Amino acid sequence: MKDLAAELERRRTAHLYRSRRQLSCAQTAELQVDGRTLLSFCSNDYLGLAAHPKVIAALQKGADRYGVGSGAAHLVIGHSNAHHALEEELAEFTGRPRALLFSTGYMANIGVISALLGRGDTVFQDRLNHASLIDGGILSRARLKRYPHADAAHLADQLKAAQGEKLIVTDGVFSMDGDIAPLAELANAAKANDGWLMVDDAHGLGVLGKEGGGCLAHLGLNQDDVPILMGTLGKAFGTFGAFVAGSEAVIETLIQQARSYIYTTALPPAVAEATRASLKLVRSDAWRRERLQALVARFRSGAKQLELPLMDSITPIQPLLAGSAEQALAWSQKLEKQGILVSAIRPPTVPEGGARLRITFSALHQDEHIDRLLDALA
Repeated sequence: MKDLAAELERRRTAHLYRSRRQLSCAQTAELQVDGRTLLSFCSNDYLGLAAHPKVIAALQKGADRYGVGSGAAHLVIGHSNAHHALEEELAEFTGRPRALLFSTGYMANIGVISALLGRGDTVFQDRLNHASLIDGGILSRARLKRYPHADAAHLADQLKAAQGEKLIVTDGVFSMDGDIAPLAELANAAKANDGWLMVDDAHGLGVLGKEGGGCLAHLGLNQDDVPILMGTLGKAFGTFGAFVAGSEAVIETLIQQARSYIYTTALPPAVAEATRASLKLVRSDAWRRERLQALVARFRSGAKQLELPLMDSITPIQPLLAGSAEQALAWSQKLEKQGILVSAIRPPTVPEGGARLRITFSALHQDEHIDRLLDALA
């Protein structure tokens, strides 16, 4: 039997051991963590909606009407009016005929890829794709081809030699780098080679584009360019769950064949009601996106003056490259001693030599919070 204790010790020695923190308050700029008050720069609550009064009230009202749990899978008796209304509103928001709720983004990604592909087909993945996309490709039993990060030309060459159905999957905003995929170029490569393009826009929806329409709105792309769009609800939307938006045929195929949709309990209806409230705020509160842009600009300007090794990103994800896992962990620990919480991201989440601090901003941050972070980094 494998020596699990020895493997855990190896992780500790290599500065790769991960530990959970205990939070005793709602998501906001300053958190109560393990009994201490810390200024947080590691949440994905980009728009500051996770504890918004209107979202909380919608959740409470939904619980009063539907109870806490959905009771069953969507295809049994777990699909409520709240789920259905949210799907219709997400379809309209994304400009697509239909949308389908999944319980998590991970389940959405493995469900879509494994439902649409099989043996003899080929899935193409950016080398920096999220683990759920990679795992979806593996579970599909299709051939897995990975192309260099954001290299559409290399992808085009791979597509020409591929057999069977061809599905390109990519993050919209890469969660550890903060950069945006070259979606227009990827769409052109897909069209030229009779392939499909799927975009996981978990970190773009709500943050980028008109009304928070995400990477596609930011880049002026539509369903013809990107037939399959996946979005999560636990980041900029501030709630929980995920959805896939696409054509009538795509969504019906997922309902019939996506195992991670069919064989799991539906999201609590109260969460769907909370998300309906947050979706309205995402669309109406343009100031939240404007605030994020101002915070990013302030931080990047200060980081440039300090000559910090900041990676290129226009999004609220601002990675500060450390190199080794040991260095990233040391930086994170030194910041925490000054009352600032920033996660150290280490392999295998990022490539060897690419360990970093992943600094993220929320519309709830104030200018003085940015200045305090810069002072600590200096």
